[in-house]
Amino acid sequence: MMVDRLWSPSEERIASSELTRYLGFLSEKRGLEFGDHEALWRWSVDDRETFWASLWEFFDIVASRESDQVLMEPDDMLASKWFPEARLNFAENLLRHSSLDADAIVLTAEDGSTTSMSFSELEVRVARTASSLRDDGIGIGDRVAGFMPNIIETVVAMLATTSIGAVWSSCSPDFGIKGVYDRFGQIEPKVLFCADGYLYNGKRFDSIDKVKGIQSRLPSLERTVVVPFTGDDPDIGGMPGTVTFDHYLGGGKAPGLEFEQLPFDHPGYIMYSSGTTGVPKCIVHGAGGTLIQHMKEHALHTDIRKGDRVFYFTTCGWMMWNWLVSSLALGSTLLLFDGNPFHPDPGRLFKLADDQRMTMFGTSARYVDAVEKAGYRPAVHHHLDSVRTMCSTGSPLSVESFHFVYDHIKSDIQLASISGGTDIISCFALGSPVLPVHAGELQTRGLGMSVDSFDEMGNSMRGSRGELVCTRSFPSQPVYFWNDPGDKGYRGAYFDRFPGIWHHGDYVEITENHGMIFYGRSDTTLNPGGVRIGTAEIYRPVMMLDAVNDAIVVGQRWDGDVRIVLFVVLRSGTELDDGLRKEIRTVIRRNASPRHVPAKVIQVPDIPRTISGKKVELAVQKVIHGEAVSNRDALGNPEALEHFKDLVELED
Repeated sequence: MMVDRLWSPSEERIASSELTRYLGFLSEKRGLEFGDHEALWRWSVDDRETFWASLWEFFDIVASRESDQVLMEPDDMLASKWFPEARLNFAENLLRHSSLDADAIVLTAEDGSTTSMSFSELEVRVARTASSLRDDGIGIGDRVAGFMPNIIETVVAMLATTSIGAVWSSCSPDFGIKGVYDRFGQIEPKVLFCADGYLYNGKRFDSIDKVKGIQSRLPSLERTVVVPFTGDDPDIGGMPGTVTFDHYLGGGKAPGLEFEQLPFDHPGYIMYSSGTTGVPKCIVHGAGGTLIQHMKEHALHTDIRKGDRVFYFTTCGWMMWNWLVSSLALGSTLLLFDGNPFHPDPGRLFKLADDQRMTMFGTSARYVDAVEKAGYRPAVHHHLDSVRTMCSTGSPLSVESFHFVYDHIKSDIQLASISGGTDIISCFALGSPVLPVHAGELQTRGLGMSVDSFDEMGNSMRGSRGELVCTRSFPSQPVYFWNDPGDKGYRGAYFDRFPGIWHHGDYVEITENHGMIFYGRSDTTLNPGGVRIGTAEIYRPVMMLDAVNDAIVVGQRWDGDVRIVLFVVLRSGTELDDGLRKEIRTVIRRNASPRHVPAKVIQVPDIPRTISGKKVELAVQKVIHGEAVSNRDALGNPEALEHFKDLVELED
C-alpha cells in the first residue's frame, strides 16, 4: 500500500542530528558502519549488549561504579538483569548540568503567570527537600507520593525523593479520593506532597478537602507537604503532620546534596495501570533502565540536545510527565504548563511555543484532532520558528491529523508519532530525525527494542496486522509489580499469551517502510464474523466528518456473533438522523470496508475516558452488556458511562 510521504529531513538536519553524532561515535569507538537505519536497528537488537553498553558510554552516564557485565540471563526476559554491578543515582544524572547558566524549568500556569528556576537553583531546592526527607526518616525504598499539578515543585520533590533512594509515585489533582487511595493505598507512602489547588478552564479547584480525605485513608502517612499554588496561605489546620513547602525547605545555608549510590534496577518510580477493569496494577520501574531508555529516546529518536526547550502537554498522572522530566539529563529546559490547553482559546499552547522558544512540542492525538475540529489553523497565527519536532501519543494519530500538522501547523517539522506505555515507561515505536515521515505511520521501531508483529500462532508477520510483541529483554521492563508474590501478576500481564515473549496488547502492522501502524488495543479488537478489525480503522473515517466531535466503537454480543456498535458525539446543534447515519456508514465503507460498517450508530452526549484521555471501550462494552464496571474512579468523567445503560436501540 502506497502512503503519502509528508516530510523528509534535509541533509543539514540529518548531519546535525544527535543520531548522526552517535553513528560517528560508533564508527570511531567501535569501527561500526551501517548502510541504512534499518541495519542500525537490526544490529541494536541482535547485539543488545554492545548497543546498550555503547549508550552508557555515549551519554556518559554518571555512576560511582560501572558494570563489566552488561546483561545477565539474556535469553530469559523475566530473569534478565542489566548492568548488574553498576551503582548510580537517577537524580544525580538529571542534575548533572547544575553549572549551566540557563533555566532548568519554566512553568506557565493557566492564568498566564510564569515562574522559572535555573539549574543551580534547582539543585539547591532539591538539596533542601532531600535533607528534610532524611530528617523525617525517609530512606532507601520508602515511598513518597505526589498529588500535584504539573508545577516546578513536583519536579523538585521527585528529584529529592530519588536522590536519597526512595521511590516516587504521583497522581494528578483531578483524581478523586478513591482513585488516589486505590493507588497510594497499595504502596503505603510515608510522605505526601500536594498543592492547595489547581487551575482549570479559568476556575480554581481546591484540593485541601481531598487531601484531608486522603490523609484519613492512608495511615502510613507521617508527613504532608502543601505547596501554595492557587493561594498564598493555605489553611492546613487540623491536618496532622502537615507543613507548607517553604517551611519544609527550611532556611539558612543550603545543605550539601548527597546521592545514594544504588543498583541499576533499584526502584525509582511506581506507575499504575489505568485501573478501568479493577484495582490498578502498581508497576515498579528501575531507575537505571528508565534513565538510559529515556536518554536514548530523547536524543536519538526525538533529537533533543543540550540547550533545547522541551514541552509535553501532560499531567503528573501520565507517564509522559516522567518521560518529559528525564530530558533534564541532556541539559535541556523543561517547559511546564498546567491547565486547559484550550483556555482561553485553541491557540494557547502554540502561543506558548512562540513565547518560550519551544524546540520540541509534545501532545496527544486527541489534542491535534481537537485543534482541527475547532477550525483553528496555527500556521496562520503563529510562526513556530523554533519548533523542530512535534510528538504525539496516547492513541493512534490519524492520517488526516498527519496532514493537518503539515498543512496547518508547520510544513518543516519532524512529526514523531510515538507509542509505548506506562508498562515500560517508554516507547516501542518512535520517530527518527533522519527518516521521512509517512502519513499514518510511526517512523521506526525503538533502537534496542526487538519489536515484532505476531499472528495468533506466534509467527512473525510483515505487511499485515498482528499482535505487538517484544521478543528480547530491554532495560526499561518493569522490575516487578508491587505486592505480587512469585511475579504471578507480572507474568500474567505480559507473558502468558506467547510464553517468554512480551505481549503488549496492541494491534499493529510493520510496514514496507519499516515503520508501524497502530490499529488500537487488541483486547478491544472487533471480531464480527471472525474478521479482526482494529477500532482505529473505524475512528479514522468517522472523525473525518465535521458533524462528529467524538466517537467510541464496541462489539455487542448478538445472535451468536458480535456486531459493531458505534456511538457518536455530534457538534452542538446537530442531531443524528437517517441522513447522517447513512453518511457515517458510507464514509466507513468507502475508507475501510463493508465489514467495518457498524450495525448500529447511536448518539450520546459524552464519551468516557481515563484521566489521561484514553477512550475506555472495554468499560462501555461492559455497560451495554449489563455488567459492572469495577473502578469508575479511574475515569476522568465516570458519569458518561450512564449514557450507555439500558439503551433501547440495542434491543433489536
